Amino acid sequence: MAKWKKSILYWLVLSPLLLVILFPYAVMLSTALKARSEIFVFDPTWWPTELMWSNFIDMWHAVGFGQALINSLVVSGASVVLVLLVAIPAGYATARYQFWGQPAYRQFLLITQMLSPIVLIIGIFRMMAALGVVDQPIALILAYGAFNMAFATWMLQSFFETIPRELEESAWIDGATWFQSLRLIFLPMALPALAVTAILTFVNTWNEFVLALSLLRSQDSYTLTLKIYSLVGAAYKINWDHVMAATLLATVPVAIIFAWMQRYLVKGLSLGGVK
Repeated sequence: MAKWKKSILYWLVLSPLLLVILFPYAVMLSTALKARSEIFVFDPTWWPTELMWSNFIDMWHAVGFGQALINSLVVSGASVVLVLLVAIPAGYATARYQFWGQPAYRQFLLITQMLSPIVLIIGIFRMMAALGVVDQPIALILAYGAFNMAFATWMLQSFFETIPRELEESAWIDGATWFQSLRLIFLPMALPALAVTAILTFVNTWNEFVLALSLLRSQDSYTLTLKIYSLVGAAYKINWDHVMAATLLATVPVAIIFAWMQRYLVKGLSLGGVK
């Protein structure tokens, strides 16, 4: 079968799934571009009579979207850096060195993922209050780092085990230190796993709501999830054009990261494969 025929066949098979995935975004875009008087009319229309691109500008200024976007980027980006800084050496040590209780330790990493942040929210709040960081980005960064670190360590050690030990030993024979072999040999080969771990951590922190609601107080410190929630849950009147515009824009950073790192994501999803 010709290559173009296979491509057409694949697109036909995947088109129902593609429609299901894109449908919510089509609804968001359609609502965001409608005039407020058109949103609840009967019979409803899919396409607005006039494209109201000004809804995005009005929403940006009315709800302080820019500050919330910066807060989310800072918190999510710093959380990813914190998680990787701890999970890389922890995953490397778990994969390369044998120690007593190692199987139980790996199971413990998985068991910790069964705990929801809401179960520990009182203890986390009291801890952050004792540190004096409530209503500050550092509170979320520390909390997100703690909750994502176990999964990141477990994921990285699974991939690190597939990298031949002989490559590092060859570098040691050539005079490289442990840190040099880790930086120049080990980490470049583990780049797909690092990308997957970073993406999953970023998405988890970007979409998190419970911890942000508990640890943040002022509007200036709100992340995007709280800012969008305030448009719906803390208002007497819901402007759905603003809600949909904000929700649509909130998905853009995640979509950009996925598009930018998709080649590493595909490689990393085949963890455990022999190269």
